[in-house]
Amino acid sequence: QVQLVESGGGPVQSGGSLRVSCAASGSIFNIDVMGWFRQAPGKGKQRELVAIITTGGATNYVDSVKGRFTISRDNAKNTVSLQMNRLKPEDTAVYSCYALIQPIGESVVQPYWGQGTQVTVSS
Repeated sequence: QVQLVESGGGPVQSGGSLRVSCAASGSIFNIDVMGWFRQAPGKGKQRELVAIITTGGATNYVDSVKGRFTISRDNAKNTVSLQMNRLKPEDTAVYSCYALIQPIGESVVQPYWGQGTQVTVSS
């Protein structure tokens, strides 16, 4: 069984910094892309891809966080982190870890999600 467990998050003032991390564990053969999604509060708010990182370290970010957020991963430890600087109130959301993982005994990768961690930025 594969699971993703997040840590970090919490309340922070506007302009501050926060780091969220995620560890993948279980019967893992290979991890492909890892990343972070977020879902802001409010009816109709859709989940938004924040940042992704490949096994080789190539990254991509949503425009609204470029220059403020940095995604990184440790392939040996099966972890991915998101360093968030110069946070704004509009960054308030539940941040969820995501990974494409090939479990042991399986021939294809499957998407896995963490349970989510709340980030609240006050003005």
